[in-house]
Amino acid sequence: MTQRETLQILGVTVIGSPSALLALFGIIPMLGYTPSERLVARCIQVSVVSGLVAALAILGVMLATGTRHVPIELGNWVVIPQEGQEGFHFHLKFVFDRLSVPFAILSFVLCGTVGAFARIYLHREPGFCRFFVFYAVFLLGMIISSLAGTIETLFLGWELVGLSSALLVAFFHDRPAPVRNGQRVWVVYRIADAAFLIAALTLHHLTGAGDFDAMIGEGAWPAGVASISPHHALTVGLLLLVAAAGKSGMVPFSGWLPRAMEGPTPSSAIFYGALSIHLGAYLLLRVSPVLAASLPLRIIVIAMGSLSAIFGAVASRVQTDVKSALAFASLTQVGIIVVEIGCGLHYIPLIHMIGHACLRTLQLIRAPSLLKDYQALEDAIGSRLSKNGTIWEAMIHAPQRAWLYRFSLERGYLDGFLDELFLRPFMRAFHWSDGMERRWTDFLSGEASRESDRVAPYGDSLEQDVG
Repeated sequence: MTQRETLQILGVTVIGSPSALLALFGIIPMLGYTPSERLVARCIQVSVVSGLVAALAILGVMLATGTRHVPIELGNWVVIPQEGQEGFHFHLKFVFDRLSVPFAILSFVLCGTVGAFARIYLHREPGFCRFFVFYAVFLLGMIISSLAGTIETLFLGWELVGLSSALLVAFFHDRPAPVRNGQRVWVVYRIADAAFLIAALTLHHLTGAGDFDAMIGEGAWPAGVASISPHHALTVGLLLLVAAAGKSGMVPFSGWLPRAMEGPTPSSAIFYGALSIHLGAYLLLRVSPVLAASLPLRIIVIAMGSLSAIFGAVASRVQTDVKSALAFASLTQVGIIVVEIGCGLHYIPLIHMIGHACLRTLQLIRAPSLLKDYQALEDAIGSRLSKNGTIWEAMIHAPQRAWLYRFSLERGYLDGFLDELFLRPFMRAFHWSDGMERRWTDFLSGEASRESDRVAPYGDSLEQDVG
């Protein structure tokens, strides 16, 4: 067996292990069988360990042989011929290189850690199996996004991650707040995904394909050089920056980030502390040759990263719950990573992402028991523990202290910004479409619509939202 065949078998194993896990979790309930918690845990262990071992084997082969770029092509999804031209084609391609392999290994390690924790944390939870179905969707989406060699393949993984994120934010659907916050996440993701889709179509228009090699050159990452003009690089780069900002919760899309903590602690750890929040920065790192081709684009990236880092640092200091404080602390680090990418660095932001993801996962997993230990310590010493040396004490004589505190407490007023600009218009459009569909079906069936089927406009219930 040749080296290339070995790498392809290992690559298919990396991609196939989470796919098999999702297929298994999807098929078993259809057969009318409810798997036990022990069986679910065993399936997760087998899937994660097999994928992780295959990814580590690929890394070992690449280091031993000096290979830096291993593509695996699985054919075209769609081919649209054009007269006299090559035409458009949507290609299914995965790439193992110095960027994708470490991120895939990180995804397997952290998903395995959170999966083992979630088995105990959600023990006897009514939605135990449902949680791990969403978990399998997320794991598959992260692996596809990490290894994607074309923009449409990356979009597939991007959508799977977004879908599982929104569903897990609304995991406790017996309460209204998680459902509404899940809607917030989903609407913001729709904005980001729309920008991503427009960028993909623009790239197809410019190059006739969505292959990253057509955009960032044939060289292995990070040595590639953008093969499109600086003007086109600015256009595509800005669209991808909007997509990255929405996925990573950067300013001005930061309002949904603390609300996403409504989900179970394991999902908060893996999504908004470790992997999902870094996916936007990973996208920018993947297309870093495009950023290098346009100086205005790099300046905008640095400005957005700096603003997000400052906002996260200020907002995290006034949060009243540990998960929201950690969410904004994660935003601070993501902003710094984006600044590093905008400055033209490659390996430093990659190492920063890996280290920060591991640290934040452990912090969020520890958060529930930490609060209990903290309260026990206060009860033991008989007084509240005070925090010294905060930013507010340093500003004790500043006249802007009250305004800055209010600004931070209101989370930069970004909740209202998202509600007015995105959330309410989207929900009104959805409810209008729902109403028109009901009228049409009632007209065809000859029945009057029931009052119990009517849904109040989202804007009327938004003010009742808590958290």
